[in-house]
Amino acid sequence: MPEDSGTQEEPSPAAPGEAAKIRIVVADDHPIFRDGLCRLLALEPDFQVVAQAHDGRQVLDVLQQYEPDILLLDLKMPGLDGLATLQRLQTSKHKTRVIVLTASEDKNEFVQAMKLGTAGIVLKQSATDLLIKSIRKVNAGEIWLDSHTTAAVMRQFATGADDVPVGAAPASSSRERERSLLSQREREIVALVAQGFKNKEMAEKMFISEQTVKNHLHNIFDKLGVSDRLELALYAIHNNLHMGK
Repeated sequence: MPEDSGTQEEPSPAAPGEAAKIRIVVADDHPIFRDGLCRLLALEPDFQVVAQAHDGRQVLDVLQQYEPDILLLDLKMPGLDGLATLQRLQTSKHKTRVIVLTASEDKNEFVQAMKLGTAGIVLKQSATDLLIKSIRKVNAGEIWLDSHTTAAVMRQFATGADDVPVGAAPASSSRERERSLLSQREREIVALVAQGFKNKEMAEKMFISEQTVKNHLHNIFDKLGVSDRLELALYAIHNNLHMGK
């Protein structure tokens, strides 16, 4: 397919009784990588690559034309790069969920991508089955980061994020309210989660069982109204609960 076309044939509608496929756009400036990835994704029965793009401006056009479920977005593209594309997407009304697929290991870029609404980050050096799993998870409404990337992003937020997202409660009132809901032990666990520690590591650090950690996390999720560890970590950092004080 010519590099400048950016599209593929119009997908056929699902047959009656057939589950709708996950419609995907692949955006990367390297034609060989892009084409190879599209061929791999086409092997999955529930995936359908509906278009390709080689730069950010083409991404915007393709998303408007095809309205896919998932955008696989490279960060390093000529012209309008991945982060600039994410900024443009924030101002548009679209339902496409974005997974950043990148060779970069710049944690600052990961943090910026998460702030700009990215639902997942997958390194290009990851195994193919992890990318496939991430697409299904993100399409189901979840956030996807592998354990290494999660820890790195959380630590970067904890040490470098001082801007509060639009719509977040003021730090002083929100912090006091959440701390009044949580016990001292729960606040310690929140701080460790925000720093990227796993359940087993927290149990060893706090001299409690792993099951006790899980019980505390269940209670914390209920109290704060969050659904998973990443959401808890981001919530804690945004509301200055990540230091455990």
